[in-house]
Amino acid sequence: MSTLDDWTEALCAELGLDPAEDTQKTVLNLARVVAHTVDRPAAPLTAYLLGLAVGGGAPLAETAAKVQQLARGWPASDEPRKERPRRGGPRDDHPRDDHPRDDGLRDD
Repeated sequence: MSTLDDWTEALCAELGLDPAEDTQKTVLNLARVVAHTVDRPAAPLTAYLLGLAVGGGAPLAETAAKVQQLARGWPASDEPRKERPRRGGPRDDHPRDDHPRDDGLRDD
């Protein structure tokens, strides 16, 4: 058993979840695709939002496939951003690196 498997098993036990093998592979694959096609920090956020959707009753495999399709269609960082329909909230049209971090986290 790998360290990741040990961690997954312990985390699931702590959270009262069933450590399904397909869950680990699905989430890690989605995080990899998002990190490489969207932006590295988008990977954990995507995994969290996927968890919220699945916790709300969405099927894991289908939801992860939808998100992966969205990520694969995301423009590269050197391509101009196209208008996308957004659900609620103001648009943030500022490039990612043009403003300082204000989340209280350090980049080290």
